Amino acid sequence: MKFLQSFNSLKTYVEQESFKGWDPYDGLNSEVFQATPLKKWDLARLVWIQGFKRSPLNFRKLLLVPKEYNAKGIGLILTGYCNIYHVQQNTNTREYGKQDEILEKINFLADLLIELQSDGYSGACWGYNFDWQARRLFLFPKNTPTVVATNFAASGLFEAYEISGNTTYLNTALSSAQFVLKDLKRTPKKKGFLFSYSPLEGNNTVYNASLLGSRLLSLCYKYDPKQEYIDVAQASIEACIEAQNENGSWVYGELPVQNWIDSFHTGYNLDGLIAYQKATGDISFENNIKIGFEFYIRNFFKDDGTPKYYHNQTYPIDIHCPAQLFVSLHRLNKSTENMELEKKVMNWTLTNMQDSKGYFYYQLKKGLSSKISYMRWSNAFMFYAMSFYLLNRSINHG
Repeated sequence: MKFLQSFNSLKTYVEQESFKGWDPYDGLNSEVFQATPLKKWDLARLVWIQGFKRSPLNFRKLLLVPKEYNAKGIGLILTGYCNIYHVQQNTNTREYGKQDEILEKINFLADLLIELQSDGYSGACWGYNFDWQARRLFLFPKNTPTVVATNFAASGLFEAYEISGNTTYLNTALSSAQFVLKDLKRTPKKKGFLFSYSPLEGNNTVYNASLLGSRLLSLCYKYDPKQEYIDVAQASIEACIEAQNENGSWVYGELPVQNWIDSFHTGYNLDGLIAYQKATGDISFENNIKIGFEFYIRNFFKDDGTPKYYHNQTYPIDIHCPAQLFVSLHRLNKSTENMELEKKVMNWTLTNMQDSKGYFYYQLKKGLSSKISYMRWSNAFMFYAMSFYLLNRSINHG
């Protein structure tokens, strides 16, 4: 009963907000900042963004940051509605709304994603609705496509196609393979290569981004079995497998400043590997998935359900830390054997990270926490995660 109330409270919130919202990184959308010469100075942009991201107080309304659509957030919510559609089919209930109304939302969000595409690339791709200063290395202009946003958007469109039969959704999602193949850069490694995070220079060291590129090619292979998709996906996987530690973990990336091990990016890595295995039947990386999952499940959750950000440190507890668990358990078919942990983590999250208004908090810290409502980062991701939790139970219990 508590879960039903919590999920419907979140669902009502995101619908009332019309799927728009603020983001931890949207500080440069401030009309006040854009009216000053500071917008031309990289250090000022960096400080401004980090100030918004780190502050427990929300200055966005005061400094004229509008609530907007974010393509990754829309992709997450779209997948969530598709999961709910299947849940209600599996259980023959209407606890989460009328089925025709859910289908209407699916079509609306899928059509919206198609409108939100970034223009000028080899295939369908998506970015973020704000400029983003990445340290002082480079500036990501608004709508610069990334492999992460594109993975989540295209995944949502594939799911929408399965329900609606609308081939526009299928063909748009399939074309994202061309973005991955032709627009992302490749950094050769001892084995294989790493995909870049975006078509821009200087963002080619992150394992989860490369594996999400492999994941997207694997999804495309399911509908359009071109050997190139699998050959390229496998090459990216081989580079990331070389970087996996003996205990099953991965550091975030190759740079010295990326030398940490965290929970939800580990989950992304596993999502990429299992998608390839399911699409191809190739079990070459099965042991890597096994030891990666064992490290993940043993190191990022306490016995009482408290999620941890790092393998050796709990705080700050980002909303992604609990949320990714429900996604990975579903995709790895590990929900049944981890049902008790899954339940504990969900109960902990609903008790500690959901506001009475329905939305979820960004981060909990030992000190002053950030309880700002962010549509993409917290609400869309928890809507997505909770839908997988429901899907796990509808499959296990009918």
